[in-house]
Amino acid sequence: MSAPTLRNLLSLAMPMVLARASQSLITLADALQTKHLGPEAIASVATGGLNVIGFATLGMGTVFIVQSFVSQHVGRGERDATPRYAWYGLAIALLAQLVALGFLPVIEPALRFIGYAPVVRVEMSSYMDIRLCSIAAVIGVETLGAWYGGLGNTWMQMVAGIVSMVTAIFLNWVLIDGHLGAPAMGVAGAALAATIATWVGFLILAVSFWRRWGMAIGGPAPARDRPLALSLREFGRVVRFGMPNGLNWFVEFAAFQLFVNVVFGGLGPQTLAAFNVVLAINTLGFMPAFGLASAGAILAGQAIGAGAKENVWPTVRLTLMCTLGWMALVGAVYAIAPHFLLSAFASDKTTRAFLDLGATLLLISAIWQLFDATAMTLSETLRAAGDTTWGAIVRALLAWGVFTPVALGVVRVGGYGAVEAMLCLVGYLALLAAAFAWRFKSGRWRSIQLIEPTLL
Repeated sequence: MSAPTLRNLLSLAMPMVLARASQSLITLADALQTKHLGPEAIASVATGGLNVIGFATLGMGTVFIVQSFVSQHVGRGERDATPRYAWYGLAIALLAQLVALGFLPVIEPALRFIGYAPVVRVEMSSYMDIRLCSIAAVIGVETLGAWYGGLGNTWMQMVAGIVSMVTAIFLNWVLIDGHLGAPAMGVAGAALAATIATWVGFLILAVSFWRRWGMAIGGPAPARDRPLALSLREFGRVVRFGMPNGLNWFVEFAAFQLFVNVVFGGLGPQTLAAFNVVLAINTLGFMPAFGLASAGAILAGQAIGAGAKENVWPTVRLTLMCTLGWMALVGAVYAIAPHFLLSAFASDKTTRAFLDLGATLLLISAIWQLFDATAMTLSETLRAAGDTTWGAIVRALLAWGVFTPVALGVVRVGGYGAVEAMLCLVGYLALLAAAFAWRFKSGRWRSIQLIEPTLL
């Protein structure tokens, strides 16, 4: 197997970049299309959306291992063995939906316990109740997108993502303020729009998978007449390697949710809204970098499956150059025009203090993005190799043993504000990047066997 080239990486990454960017634009559109309702609405939609993704994160991270299994089978020339991994992921999506529905009765009491202002609590609870009905679709999209990506076709998830984005923006216009005869639903309308759009994206991928569309890129399509040969043992293997990856995502996201809900939530609706606007902007920079890192992981997984582990480091080096270069470019834009970016979220209810605080937080986020790009690229490569348990343990230790108590201490005990809280986040991501760099350099991933030596 030949060494990776920039063309190989970008041809895989560009559709993933657009797919991830379309997800980010849905969050951005929610904030933009509710800004006229005031900072409370922005806080309810943005923070509520993060909380919903938190429910899906464990399942999303678990099924993302499908990409690793599929890419290694492709590297071994075993494309016909891959469809069953999609079914394993869809089974996990269904289980996750049932769990999410069980949490509906506790959403409002939990928000009350955290101490949100009454208006924010009521609107956020309504938003989350509706959005939680799309958890299976969120994880299903991740499953089928990972499956197609492992085959080398990253375009399918891009198409589904763009259709979802357009659908969400249009339905926001219809449902938030009431157009085309629809009732004006406000924040609940944004939630319903996002839920419908997510299911539309999933159905596009599900029908494509069922009809075997888009499977012949990079090689022959998996045979349709071959028995699936589903196996509880193999499903257990997917869970064994996928669950640590899911925990990897979940423990960090859970710490981040606590950071948003408790640390920033306690600083008042305007500060919380400013932070969420910065996150919405920042996500546009993060998601393309994640697409690049995932594309690099596909190439790394295929190299491992083909027995060409010597090509993994050149792949990582190339991917790091791209992700860091992108994040540096985004950071430069933040530094040059922070108020211009934030002005898109301004309304007649926006104060100058809101814009000034948002500009400061945006500049700090430019620093964390560089550490985030490094950690993301290395952790994705380790995931492609099946090295998932170590990452979950390290994230848990750093997120809950260092980041969370320090951030809480700085704000709740020390009495400091948003800037100091953001600096805690920067420090956490710097430690995480250093930890993953050490793990990759150790070479432990070389001895891990993700897929069985022979087909079941």
